[in-house]
Amino acid sequence: MDVLSDTIAALRTGRPGSGLTVRHAPWGREYRSVSGAGFHLVLDGSCWLVPRRSEPVPLAVGDVVLLYRDVGHGLADRPDTPLSEVAAPGEPTVVAGPGARTALLCGVYEFAHDWTHPLLDGLPDVVHVPAGTDPQVTATVGLLTAELAADADRRPGADALTPALLDALLVYVLRAWLAAHADHGWGTALHDPAMARALDTMHAEPAHPWTVGELGAAAGMSRATFARRFTGSVGEPPLAYLTRWRMITAARALRDTDAPLAAIARTVGYSSEYAFAKAFKRAHGTAPGQYRRRG
Repeated sequence: MDVLSDTIAALRTGRPGSGLTVRHAPWGREYRSVSGAGFHLVLDGSCWLVPRRSEPVPLAVGDVVLLYRDVGHGLADRPDTPLSEVAAPGEPTVVAGPGARTALLCGVYEFAHDWTHPLLDGLPDVVHVPAGTDPQVTATVGLLTAELAADADRRPGADALTPALLDALLVYVLRAWLAAHADHGWGTALHDPAMARALDTMHAEPAHPWTVGELGAAAGMSRATFARRFTGSVGEPPLAYLTRWRMITAARALRDTDAPLAAIARTVGYSSEYAFAKAFKRAHGTAPGQYRRRG
């Protein structure tokens, strides 16, 4: 798997949850913080996103916003409308009013709440992809809009298709953001063929005892040049990132499988279960066995 796919697969838990919301002005809704990533897709009309830590953002039909590790925000017909509603399960889908209609698809992508990845840590509070700026996002939004419009007909496969389209939307939104920021950080790392080869090499074989020289050779550059460029784009030295990825891989295996600790240790490059347990506790703050039981 490539690095973005690997990262999403390792950190995602469960399927995306979503619901249709229709409001008529005036209206204002508060969204409390979530451990995953909140998202909104404007299906009809317009509204304003009101983040807690930045300026309001106007949203139009076809716009998508992603809020990774959201600290809470609001949506409203105007930026100064009070947030009198609190979004909660079981609330009415449609609330009538005298003003203009807005329809949104709102939901959450669940992510592991106790560990993360620097690729996602580099995201801003609000990732906004305006309508028409990315062809893949636009196409996926069109498919979602059509599927939701036909939901009353209950077409066969609807319960499988909508989550699949939402999963595709997440990848396309992240791709769009990384492409727009290809001049620094993880955008650089994933769009630089040399850095991408080194990252793919580590992800493909996390158990291998990689050296900086070997990884530099995979990237087609000297040890010193590779170490400098990798640290500048990824934000940490190559072997520090390798250890981080090994611990993420191990945490996923503890969460999703019944494999013995010794087997998990070997898959991430540790011949000693004791050495693995020590490294895991340093990374995650708890022993592997306790992490598995807690999960």
